[in-house]
Parts: sequence; C-alpha cells; structure tokens
Amino acid sequence: MKVVLRPLFNVELPAGFEEILRSKLMRRELRTGETVEVDLLGKPLQFKVLLAEPSPLKVDSSTRIEISTGEISEITLDLGFDVQDAIPFEGGIVVVLRNEVRILNWKGQKVYSREFENLKKVRVAEGKVVVVHGEGITIVEP
Repeated sequence: MKVVLRPLFNVELPAGFEEILRSKLMRRELRTGETVEVDLLGKPLQFKVLLAEPSPLKVDSSTRIEISTGEISEITLDLGFDVQDAIPFEGGIVVVLRNEVRILNWKGQKVYSREFENLKKVRVAEGKVVVVHGEGITIVEP
C-alpha cells in the first residue's frame, strides 16, 4: 500500500517528513486525484494525492508515503466494447476491438477507425500500423 503526495505550496520539506504525514493521515481514506489537507502547527497544508494504491486506501502504519514534485497524468477511455488489445507507438495507441481497429492519439482522440472482416492481427512498426485480415493486409500511416 502506497500513497504519493504532491504539496500544493512552495516550501522545501525536511527529510523524514513522510513519517509526520503518515501520522497525520492515519486512519483517513485517500483516493487518487483528490486533495487532502493536513494541519501542521496550526496551519492547513494541502496535498494532491497523485497515487493511492489501491484507491481508495485507508492509511495505516504500514502505508508507504512518498512526496513528489511532479504531476501524474491519467486518461481512462471507455470504448463501449471489449478491448482485445492495445498497442502503443510513437503516434498514439492502436486499440483492437472485435473486428475494428481504432487509432487514438495520446489525448485519446480518434485518428482512424475501420472495421475489418476476419480480423486476424495488428502490428506496429516505424510509425505504421499493419492490419492482417481475411486474405490481405492493410497498412495505415496515421
């Protein structure tokens, strides 16, 4: 069980501050993406929960607390169909559904979509997507 927090204020935190945070957050339930407030010496300090693993997570004495200055970006896409495969490449991600191939950019926006009869497999090389279907192949260069 682990929690990664990013301070929402500009102060350098001392070594071992993770222990102080754990004691202040003990028995609280944290979720990835939420903002939590910790009272320290009468001042409220806010932290963004970059990662709570699992989410939600109830903080206890065994919870590992990490402090980060970076941001984690997460996009979850509900495609409405059972995803057979997802192949990342430099231009985005190729999503293989039952008989359909969709190419999405890294923001999740659809760049290409086509249904193939008798879809067999999909491969990516040198920025091109190769779709094996029926008795032929289709090469897509997004």
